[in-house]
Amino acid sequence: MLLRALRRRWESYKYRFVPWIALNLRHKRRTLRFVPEESKDKTISNEDVLQTLLKTFKSLFVNDMARQMPLLSLLPEVQSKYLEVPKAQPETSTAIGDSQRSQTTFHAEDVLFNTLGFSIARRRSSLVSAGTGVFVTRGFVPKGAVVAMYPGTVYENYEPIFFQSIGNPFIFRCIDGVLIDGNDKGISKAVYRSCSKRDQLGPLKMNDVSWIVAAAQNPLAVGQYVNNCSADKAANVCYQEFDIPKCFPVEFKQYLPNVSYSHEVPRPLRVVVLVALRDIGPGEELFSNYYTIVS
Repeated sequence: MLLRALRRRWESYKYRFVPWIALNLRHKRRTLRFVPEESKDKTISNEDVLQTLLKTFKSLFVNDMARQMPLLSLLPEVQSKYLEVPKAQPETSTAIGDSQRSQTTFHAEDVLFNTLGFSIARRRSSLVSAGTGVFVTRGFVPKGAVVAMYPGTVYENYEPIFFQSIGNPFIFRCIDGVLIDGNDKGISKAVYRSCSKRDQLGPLKMNDVSWIVAAAQNPLAVGQYVNNCSADKAANVCYQEFDIPKCFPVEFKQYLPNVSYSHEVPRPLRVVVLVALRDIGPGEELFSNYYTIVS
């Protein structure tokens, strides 16, 4: 039992162990992601990423309009944009019966399906010993589509992350050295909650904390569970970094599954999306490239 537990821990940790990576690069060429320069890592344009996020978050916002009314009452300039928005009438829905929410709403996965034409969810991976994976559950993902987001606390390369990193296989390193801790347990979970509450302005949330619990309000925020590709399972998605612009609508920030560790960082919020490298059909598991080489 002890050896089995140690093997599981090693399987999840080895991708962050530099000597192992160096020894295995020559055998893992199909798992490598080559980027010619730091500025040329884009599979799709930043504008395409932005429009996908805006489209998805608007659908989630409108779908949950009843719960958003207290927020809109504090932001009249935002409220005016939604005066003529029709209420959704889903065929498959969940009725919320309390006095504050009498509106019938879609599940988050249904909103994603109705908006982008597909839905994704966490399931047991098809890879042996890989644990959880992410699958397309319905619909069709076209090549070049944003299919998921990598949630977590965003750290500059000089900020403290040692204790959070111990035994943590969910730390993503961006090309410029920025780190994103996508662990939804332990110290990482506590840090994310704390930073999120720090940035909240009354009822106005600057990010999404629901991804660290079972029912995420942003169904895209499962990217940390996408497994590394293998010789038998080629990558069908890749990572792309994106900085949230200043013009991003304030009412949609509640769906951003990332928060900066320090609120004094003079840069936009970094997010990482996963982009489809080919058409992906229902039932397929998502696989990415864990190794990025900048030449």
